[in-house]
Order: sequence, then structure tokens, then C-alpha cells
Amino acid sequence: MPPVMTKAVSPRTGLPLSRRAFLAMGAGAAAGMALYAGEISRHELLLERQTIRIRGLAEAFAGLRIVQFSDIHFAEYTEPFFVEHVVSEVNRLRPDIVLITGDFLTMAPIEKGRAEKYAPIVAGLVGKLQCPHRYGVLGNHDWMVNADMLTEALAAVGIPLLRNSNLPFERDGARFWIAGIMDALSWESDIPKSLPVHAQRDREPVILMAHEPDVLPAVARLNAVDLMLSGHTHGGQVRLPFLPPMMLPPLGKRFVEGHFQLGRTQLYVNRGLGTVGVPFRFRCPPELTEITLQPA
Repeated sequence: MPPVMTKAVSPRTGLPLSRRAFLAMGAGAAAGMALYAGEISRHELLLERQTIRIRGLAEAFAGLRIVQFSDIHFAEYTEPFFVEHVVSEVNRLRPDIVLITGDFLTMAPIEKGRAEKYAPIVAGLVGKLQCPHRYGVLGNHDWMVNADMLTEALAAVGIPLLRNSNLPFERDGARFWIAGIMDALSWESDIPKSLPVHAQRDREPVILMAHEPDVLPAVARLNAVDLMLSGHTHGGQVRLPFLPPMMLPPLGKRFVEGHFQLGRTQLYVNRGLGTVGVPFRFRCPPELTEITLQPA
């Protein structure tokens, strides 16, 4: 039996659609999806809550809350009003610590000179975070724009960037460490140098910020980091149904979003706030992560 040919039919009238009308409907649907992805989904901030149990964490830190965000990509295409909204939401949560895991700026499609001028502007916006303990690391876009300029701008508003370095966080005589590596795509990253030399000896937990999540195997091999926080992937940014993530960067293809564990080291990958390439997010909303620490 020969195949049966059918015509598209209008859902309103039940009459056959012309080719022009069918194409117009398709174009309208595509335009609607672009509008949703570019204006609604891109600003649809989602709070993800995680409880992370860490072996050796002192009871003094039970219930301590960390808010992580990542990948602002100011100001192409992330607008000032959206960063202000994010900062307001973080302040509403009143966390104990805020950790920002890189890509404050965007290298392309704008020229480097213009991108550099955004450094003090984005620093001024995130400088309105009310939490007294605020730290960050550089992302690949940040060092491509100007690592030193951004570091100085953020230091001026009280947000130190950890560049292969660490610092202690203390409460009631107990201590854990916050560490950060230079961006892994910058050729200056040094994971061992970033880790506190006394943490292993004193059995104190270490939380490491590393922009690119796919450095996890290298971190886990050292058996010295309890929790690693990353961004970089944007969760894929545009996630079409039934297809794998389409927009994954180098060192962001294996651990795309959410919670993972490899040996001693747990990893959480934040989907980020901004976009690159195109100003769209689809089925992959921007993320704030609230992590509550508990002893294991």
C-alpha cells in the first residue's frame, strides 16, 4: 500500500494550512522560544539547597551556610539590574560565607579594552553583599580580560580573590580552610600550592574553589580536599529535550552540574548566572546555591 500523504490542519478551523501559514506558525514558535530563553529563562533565578556532610568538620561549624554563585559574565550579556537582584537575594539569605567561583567578566564578543572597564562596575555591584566573609577565584574569562585589574577592583570592596592560596575560617577554637586555585586554563594554576600545608597534619577540612570542574580527578588524587566548588559549565546553558547539553566549554564537559564525589573529595557545580555565545538560557536557569555544612 502506498504511503498516505497528509496535510497540516489548522487547530482553529480544521482547514488545511498553506505552506506559507505553516512556515509562519513555525517562525512564530521559534520567536516565542527565543523571547522566553532570552528574557524570561535567563533571569529566572533558582535557589538550590544542598546539605554537605564533611568528615572531620568540627561541631562548631554544624549548620554553617555557604552561598555560592558563579559566572556573572558582566556585562555581555548580564545586566546590572540582574546582578543587583542576585545580591539582594544573597543578602536576604544571610549566609555565613559567600563564595564566588569565577567569570565575573566576559572576554568576547566585546573588545578587551571595553571589558576591562567593567571590572570596577561589577566589583561595585557585588561589593554590596552584606556578608562579612566573601571570597572568590578567577575564571578563564577574567584572566583573559585582566586578572590583576579585576583582583584589585574586588579587593577594594573587600572581596579577596584566592590565586593559588588559602585562608583559615575559625569559630570557637575550631578551624577549616578555604582555598582557591588560579584558573586551570591560565597555565598558572597550582593545586598543591593552593592547599594549606598544616590541614592534613591537623586533620582540618579544606574547601577549594576551582572554576573548572573537570580538574576534580587531579584534586581528588591529592586526598587533601573535602569539598570543591566550581562553575564554568553554565549547566549547558541551552538544554533541548532529549539531547545532551550542547554548549560545554573545555574542562567543563564531564561534571556539568550538581553534586559529585570522587574519593574523599565532593564536588558541587553551580550553573552560573550569565551566558556566553548567545544571550539565552533554556531549561537551565541561573543558580544560587545554598550549602549547609554538617559533620559526617
